[in-house]
Amino acid sequence: MAMASEDYVVYVVDDDAIVREALRELFASLDVTSATFASVGEYIDHPKQDLPACLVLDVELPDINGLDFQRQLATGYHPPIVFITGHGDIPSSVRAMKDGAVDFLVKPFSQQGLMTAIEAAVARDRQARVETAERTRLQQRYATLTPRERDVLPLVVSGLLNKQSAAQLGISEVTLQLHRSRIMQKMQAASFADLVRSAGQLDIALQRRQQ
Repeated sequence: MAMASEDYVVYVVDDDAIVREALRELFASLDVTSATFASVGEYIDHPKQDLPACLVLDVELPDINGLDFQRQLATGYHPPIVFITGHGDIPSSVRAMKDGAVDFLVKPFSQQGLMTAIEAAVARDRQARVETAERTRLQQRYATLTPRERDVLPLVVSGLLNKQSAAQLGISEVTLQLHRSRIMQKMQAASFADLVRSAGQLDIALQRRQQ
């Protein structure tokens, strides 16, 4: 492992020791933190740093095909993947990109090409982390709503008039307005548009307007 910059980390999985060493030296020269592994199993067992990251992944590996591993990762969080291979073909590259890879590089690849791909992967991971953190904050705020406020929220953000929302819930318009005000405060929404955006990020189902 080459410990350097703490801005992001590059994980490399390649069974070729020469490739691993060359990439270790490259990243060290660029002050980039990296960790290299000879197999997917080693990578999985390695404790990950809480940093934006990129996974540089070989296609042909001793324990699992890199493309198959990519699909196994699809259901959860994982660093964006840059594939490297000495046996590139169009079907493999198409599959990798369709499944979300940032790039598919055939050995020998250029330093510039690799670093451009890694920088794109890290930028994607940074954005994903920002979105995840924002969603977590919204979920924490949503958890503070009372059951009745959770009933009110989808009606309000659907654009229904206060009297329409109140009628659907069987409460007075004044009570509805009080609930709406508390929801705005608890969700820390600076405006109605902000509340609508937050509800959208939480996948709150909107209510159909009554004709």
